[in-house]
Amino acid sequence: MKVLLINVALRPESPTLMPPVGLGYIATAIHNAGFELEILDIDANRYSDNEIEDLIKEKKFDVAAIGCIVTGFRIIRKLTDIIKKHKNVPIIVGNSVASSITSILLNLTQTDIAVIGEGDMAIVELLNAIENNSDLKKIHGLAFKEKGEMIFTSKREVLKNIDEISFINWELFDVKKYIEKSKIYIHEPYPVPYEQVRSLPINTARGCAFKCTFCYHVFIKDKYRVRSPRSICDEIKLLKEKYEINYINFFDELTFYSKEQCEAFVDTLLEYDLNIAWKASTRADLLGVEDIEIARKLKRSGCIGLGFSLESANADILKAMNKRLSVKDFIAQTKVLRMAGLIPWTSLVLGYPQETEQSLKETFDVCYDADIYPSSGYLLPLPGTPMYDYAVKVGEIGNEENFLMNMGDRQDFSINLTNMDREKIEQIVTENLKRISDKLSLGLDESRLIKTGHYRVKK
Repeated sequence: MKVLLINVALRPESPTLMPPVGLGYIATAIHNAGFELEILDIDANRYSDNEIEDLIKEKKFDVAAIGCIVTGFRIIRKLTDIIKKHKNVPIIVGNSVASSITSILLNLTQTDIAVIGEGDMAIVELLNAIENNSDLKKIHGLAFKEKGEMIFTSKREVLKNIDEISFINWELFDVKKYIEKSKIYIHEPYPVPYEQVRSLPINTARGCAFKCTFCYHVFIKDKYRVRSPRSICDEIKLLKEKYEINYINFFDELTFYSKEQCEAFVDTLLEYDLNIAWKASTRADLLGVEDIEIARKLKRSGCIGLGFSLESANADILKAMNKRLSVKDFIAQTKVLRMAGLIPWTSLVLGYPQETEQSLKETFDVCYDADIYPSSGYLLPLPGTPMYDYAVKVGEIGNEENFLMNMGDRQDFSINLTNMDREKIEQIVTENLKRISDKLSLGLDESRLIKTGHYRVKK
């Protein structure tokens, strides 16, 4: 049985090309299970709609599978229409578009089967069942329609030891193209001359240990799980030997959740002596000023910097976000990283219902004083989150189909849940980002203040 796996292009106009980590795991599982696999990589090739339709029409396959986050609902709708127009094959959809809006997906698109939650094992069991015409109800973590009735099978338990999951087989993709494009999304400063950057991502954890009210991911109801330091270092070693990678982007919701876990990884990486540059994500309370030796050890291991979200400097908004962090934590961690020669990166979520002119000023003042240009975005209510439920409750999301069909990125101010005028908020955001850009001599014009492409640091 032949499977066509489709990698969508969420931002076809962007020069950035991110290797598809989630889809990479699914592709590897399908390949390792012995199925014939072809990948239609729309993102890597930026095919037009007409080209996509021609390719689907000419290819021969028995099953189509697509993975996509919920903001790509409209893309899934279009793709499933094209597939069904030309092929009478089952269509499988996974990732957060399947987990967070399952019923909408099955009712409003031509998706046949939604994979809910962790897909590595589910996809293999599902493909075997399709090939053998077996009962899908016996497979955990699925949803589908049968004789007009919506069927949800029992929840799939996640794999406890994620060291057991195979490393992504990047040979299944056009890995040369991804490596060549990798330098575009690497944050400044560069560890080697820009043209020499060669990067691939590694996933070190699944899920997150915290429950922010604006955030949705497919493991949101599951326990946070991390890989062992040796498993991670073995993968780094493999990528370096096979592809001459010199920069690793740890592609996680949360890479480091404690000092102990962070130190254990860094000690192992130093032991491997791989001479690799890397960045990771953490919380703003991982390190305090007293942890300068840990920060210096991070630097010695090749760490360029850490990304950790401020989101807001207002205590009431942080409480509403369920961040369980303080501005004091953020300032202390920023200070200790700077002391060790590391770069702090941060992001903001603007436009919570409690937002005011004063709270916006507080937030940007913290970034200004810390010499950090933030990755800024407006609150985008995602299905499956408390903020989505709130937006529905107050009437800002009336027709869910229309909302899903028109979802943009977090930099697009699609819904205003504050008591302020949209234009006033955008004016304040523009003015403050310009103020920080000027202080740091970034040279960003007004059109690139919020959609910068990647984080910026002082030159």
